[in-house]
Amino acid sequence: MYNLQLETFIIVADMGSFNKAAEALYITPPAVTKQINLLEKDLDLKLFVRTHRGLALTEAGKSLYRDAKYIIQYCKESVGRAKKAMQEKDNIIRIGTSPMTPAAPLVQEWAKVQKEHPDIKLQIVPFMNSLENAREILKNLGQNIDVVGGIFDETMLKLRGCSGMEMSRQQLCCAMSVNHRLADRELLTFQDLYGENFLMMHRGWSNYVDELRDDIWKKHPEIRVTDFDIYSVEVFNRCENSNDILMAVENWKDVHPLLKVIPVDWKYTIPYGILYSQEPSPLVKRFLRAMGSLGAH
Repeated sequence: MYNLQLETFIIVADMGSFNKAAEALYITPPAVTKQINLLEKDLDLKLFVRTHRGLALTEAGKSLYRDAKYIIQYCKESVGRAKKAMQEKDNIIRIGTSPMTPAAPLVQEWAKVQKEHPDIKLQIVPFMNSLENAREILKNLGQNIDVVGGIFDETMLKLRGCSGMEMSRQQLCCAMSVNHRLADRELLTFQDLYGENFLMMHRGWSNYVDELRDDIWKKHPEIRVTDFDIYSVEVFNRCENSNDILMAVENWKDVHPLLKVIPVDWKYTIPYGILYSQEPSPLVKRFLRAMGSLGAH
């Protein structure tokens, strides 16, 4: 950050001798003399004069001595601040959040173990769900976003090129407009969905979803299954603006103010947890261990 010759200059001025400065710096006197000569040459200044008592600072030397002490101290403090800033930056977990992958559940879980890891800070990074975003963000976790909370299974992880740690099981539910004929129900059945358009993620996205799909086709053909490509605001708006019913999970109850998420009397669930890079950083590994200590529930 600063010319190391300045530090040698300070020590020579304090010691009043090249030999004493050499001893303090654990180098030879000629090396000290060479550094001072180079400094004087670079600055085009005469910094010392020899007296019968040893070396004395010239007026230019006295001025530089005062400023050099300040420069060296300021630079050392700057390096300290930079290291602290780097440490703080390195200890930040960036959690991606979107309407369909809200960060709130992860933040709430983190609060349970945060006291044991006070140096780890969370930063919320919003993004919008789109097919391209989902592919790029999940494939590149660890670059701009470290982790995302969402539903997944092994099929989806392979599809998106990321890893996942299960935190809980989310019941598959139904989301519908608050004006839908079923919106006043607290619990639905298969029979309630007869004659309805039921929006589901396309086959191959999740084994858990495909299990429900197969059972509907085999046992409840009265339910009209309609595929879509990705959960997005547009899909939720479509559901709100029509009589369609959307397959959803419990965590999405607050995603859209004009939609109501209602559980169904069936056994179908899907893992919910933390999506992260296949090669997580040491900090992310610490975060995962801390979250994993809570256990799946």
